[in-house]
This record gives sequence, C-alpha cells and structure tokens, in this order.
Amino acid sequence: MKRRSFNSALIAGLAAPALIGLGTQARAAGNPTTIRIGFSNAGSGGRPLSSGTFAANAAMLGDIEKEFAAENIKIEYKYFVGAGPATNENFANGLLDLCFSQGDLPFLVGNSTGLKRKAILSNSRGGDVHFIGTARTTAKSPADLKGKTLSVQKGTATQLQLYRLLEKFGVSEPEKEFRIISQIKDDQRASLATGNIAGSIDTPFGLEARGVAKRIVSLYDDPLLSSPGTIWVGEAFESQYPGIVQRIVTALVKRAHWSTLEANRETQYQLWTRSGNDTYLDNKETWGRVKDLRTRINPLLDDYYVGGLQKAVGEMKKYRLLRREVNMDFIERKYLNHALAELKLENYWPTQDAQGKFVRT
Repeated sequence: MKRRSFNSALIAGLAAPALIGLGTQARAAGNPTTIRIGFSNAGSGGRPLSSGTFAANAAMLGDIEKEFAAENIKIEYKYFVGAGPATNENFANGLLDLCFSQGDLPFLVGNSTGLKRKAILSNSRGGDVHFIGTARTTAKSPADLKGKTLSVQKGTATQLQLYRLLEKFGVSEPEKEFRIISQIKDDQRASLATGNIAGSIDTPFGLEARGVAKRIVSLYDDPLLSSPGTIWVGEAFESQYPGIVQRIVTALVKRAHWSTLEANRETQYQLWTRSGNDTYLDNKETWGRVKDLRTRINPLLDDYYVGGLQKAVGEMKKYRLLRREVNMDFIERKYLNHALAELKLENYWPTQDAQGKFVRT
C-alpha cells in the first residue's frame, strides 16, 4: 500500500471521528526535533538492538526514521539492559517519549506510582516458556530444585512469569521455597554454565547445543503463563503531538502486518539473531511451531490484552510486587483503530477473550 501522510488521509475522509482534529492540533503545536523511543531490553552485551517483535523489526528496518525524514525529525532509540524498571526511571526523569516494548509487571508498577502513559498498541502475546537447569541437572520438575538458587531479572515480566510457572508445579511461595536472585540475561547464562544457579527461564535451543544448559520443562502456548507486552506513549507527548503519534502507530501497524506474512518469516529469524540474545536456531525452533504468525504478532488491545493486565495486577498483589492500586484507564485505542481503518486491516488479526481463547480467527 502506498504510504500517505496522516493529513492526506484526513482529506481523503479515512480518519475516524475521534481523530478529526489531530492534524490541526499537530500543526499548531509544531513538530518535535527529536522523538525518544525506549525498548525495555537490549541485545547481548548491551547491544542497542531488540528482537522478537514487530516493533523490533520497525526499529531495525528504519520505519520511523523514514516516516519523519522529510521533517528532519531525529529518532533516538534507547535500549535498556535494566529492562522495564530502567525504562520507568528514564521516563520519570523526562528522557523518553514513547516505549516500544514493556512487559506487564513494570508497566503496571510504573502506572501505579503515577507515571502518565497511554497504551496505544500491544507489542507481543503468547509464546512458549522453558525452564532450564545446568547441563548436568537431573531435575524433572522445577519443584525438584526447592532450596536451590534460581535467577531472574527482578522487576520484569519474566519474574511474574517465573512465579506463574512455579505455581503450576505446586510452588505457592517461591521466595520462601527458593533463593531467587536478580541477574540480567547474560549473567544468568554465565551463572548457569558455572553451576552458580540451578535454574532460570530462557530460550534453550542454542544453550543446549553448546552444552551450557538442559531443559527441565517446556510449556507450549499457554495463554495464562504470559501477558501481552505494551507499546505506550507519554501523556504529555501524546497531548502535544497527536498527529505524530498517529503516524508512528500507523507505521507500526503496517510493519506488524508485514511481520505476519509467511514470506517474511525467514527474514525475521535473521533480523532477530542480530541482537545476540537468541541464536538463529533459537528463533527457528521457537517460531517454527507457530503456523499462523498473526497469533503471536498482534497489535490489538482486545479482551486478552485487558484481561492479561488485570490478571497480572491480581498476581502482583498476591506476590507483594505491587504496593498501590492500578487504574486501568490508560488504554487509548483511537490511534490503533484509525490505523486499522486506513490500512484496511480491521478484521485481519485474530482476537482472544480474557482467558486467551480465540474469538475471531
């Protein structure tokens, strides 16, 4: 589809009613000189790359830069080894305008502490969960490692995912039944190789091939083990530059569509390998099981997105990871709805209910 500017789309009458004034507002406010975009992850060794999502593809393929090249607006990406907590800190200090990747736990914690953001897209959903141990482990279940040391980057969505997995295997109080330490991914892998930790959640295929780790359990496509990730914009930026936000969202939805096409599957495996977090083998084995890429690469803010975050709030309270209430009024669908209408993708992606059951395929 030939790209059109947001204003030309308005003239053509494609804008949703809620967006009619965006072009005028954006012109009145002027354009930002720089748009600062965060990813709550980084590549191996701190490489400034992300992987595994359509937003990562958009960043690696320069979609946002191309969208604003004519206006000489600089796009500045920030990749945080400190993950979601570091993203929150940078936004709180006025150093970010948008985030293209943040998991449920840090996003909800940040909102509970007063960070003003709007969820404008989901960046990921679903997937498999692998719990791995040392290469010599004889454990058949995570429960077999009780009393030993596990590692996870605390304050991230993976911490909550670890607790969910452990609960599936009869562990109701993980911090009492294990010693759980906080490490970034590179350090987790090094500690596993030396036997300093007994287990962690990780993509196993490349690690097993190198003799670093061994799978203890793999759980496939359980929609309740993970929650959708979020792409958000700061409320102040969104209020000042709604037209800019719309163009970013439309560019991302266009890339999300590209990312679901079977013809681009192999290209994505290669792109995601650049970050160094997962090998080509990891990407191929992980995604090769996914027959329809739309089931994981999905930008919708549907019932599953909302239900996933509501479920996470309850779990965070249970595990004492949340000290304040979360107001769920942060979801803003108008930009997504406009992009779907403009690109004629209103019925393209499957939708799921709050429990993850597919409603529309």
